[in-house]
Amino acid sequence: MHDAPSQKEMLTAVKAFIDDTAMPALKGHAAFHARVASNVLATVLRELEIRPAAESAEQQRLVALLGADASAPVATLNEQLCNRLKQGDMDLNTPGLLAHLKTTTIDQLSVDQPAYSGLPSD
Repeated sequence: MHDAPSQKEMLTAVKAFIDDTAMPALKGHAAFHARVASNVLATVLRELEIRPAAESAEQQRLVALLGADASAPVATLNEQLCNRLKQGDMDLNTPGLLAHLKTTTIDQLSVDQPAYSGLPSD
C-alpha cells in the first residue's frame, strides 16, 4: 500500500519552505507575496483542523434551534435561520440563539483571524 503524505503534511511542508527558505531570500514585492502565500496556507491548515468539528457542532445547534431535519446541510439550515430572523419568528430572546451566534462567530474567527484580540485564549 502506498502511504502518501496527508493534505496537512503537504501544506505544512510548502508553508515551511516559503517561511524558512524562500521568504528570507526574497525582497520587496516578492517577499510580500511570499508572506501572503504563507498566510493563505496557514488559513487552509486551520480550515482542515477546525472546520469539520465546528461545522458539525454548528449543524447540531441549528437542528436543535430550528427543530429541523438532522440530515439538512448547514447552508440550508443557515438559510432557514436567516428567514426566521427576517420574518420575526426568532430574535435574540429565542433560547439558544445568542449562544449559537457567539459560538459560530468564535469558530469562524478561530479559522480566519486566530490572533483576534477578542477571542478567548486557551
